[in-house]
Amino acid sequence: MKDIKSHFEIHSRFRNGIFLLAILLLVAVLGYYFYPKSTQPQQSFVELSEFQHQIDSLKELASQKKKTYRLKPFNPNFISDHKGYQLGLSAKEMDRLQEYRSQDKWINSISDFKRVSKVSDSLLAIISPLFKFPEWKNKTKYKKYASKTYPVKSYAQKEDLNAATAKQLQGKVNVPDFIAERIVKYRNKLGGFVSDVQLKDVSGLYDNQRKKMLSLFTVKTPKVIEKVNINKASIDDLIAVPYFTFEMALEVRDFIEQKGGISSFNELGKIEGFSLEKIDRIALYLTLN
Repeated sequence: MKDIKSHFEIHSRFRNGIFLLAILLLVAVLGYYFYPKSTQPQQSFVELSEFQHQIDSLKELASQKKKTYRLKPFNPNFISDHKGYQLGLSAKEMDRLQEYRSQDKWINSISDFKRVSKVSDSLLAIISPLFKFPEWKNKTKYKKYASKTYPVKSYAQKEDLNAATAKQLQGKVNVPDFIAERIVKYRNKLGGFVSDVQLKDVSGLYDNQRKKMLSLFTVKTPKVIEKVNINKASIDDLIAVPYFTFEMALEVRDFIEQKGGISSFNELGKIEGFSLEKIDRIALYLTLN
């Protein structure tokens, strides 16, 4: 039994070696936990972040400059707050511009912009090349057109408008044939013109054509009518007036009854839907008393 050796029996040299290895491992572990760690990676990260921030700032600056150069010409009368901020205008300068425009006044030149906004000369030199005023504001000279004049004839020299044929109107006034026929047709519908002013009711007849026509023709034999007192007129009397429909005649009759009578034809303008545009022609058929 004495010859049987323990499995855990180790030679003294091996014991010394194992002990030394254990000490080295312990020192290595303690060194790993307690030895000051290098800050180089953290410092490198901070430097990288700062560098990236600088790059982003340069990109933003380049983008802003690019946008500035891409500004399109604009009318300085319509500068919004955002536009003013992009151009570098201060809040006070924008307030002066907006107050000036609120008075329905217009900026027509660079000097006007300077006077109103009181912007600095340095900023004005930068933004003024972008100003774009309406073309008619840039013109210093205006071409004047003389209004057409027609030979003035006396009443005796003029022909009767109520007797003129469509061919006579077309030949002497040089109006289209369908306009000349329209005038005659409308005249027949009225039973004859009462006054020259009724030519205004002919659709398609331009003012210059009407003026030329009246320089050669006039109503010499007006239709004889008996004017109706509008304050006493019945619905039938009002319908007989060429410019009244049945509905409008009812409105006029009700309005006059509510008012107890009117003293001026212009009072009819208070009726909803009633236009005073033809009041001069309506007055040819009516009277106030």
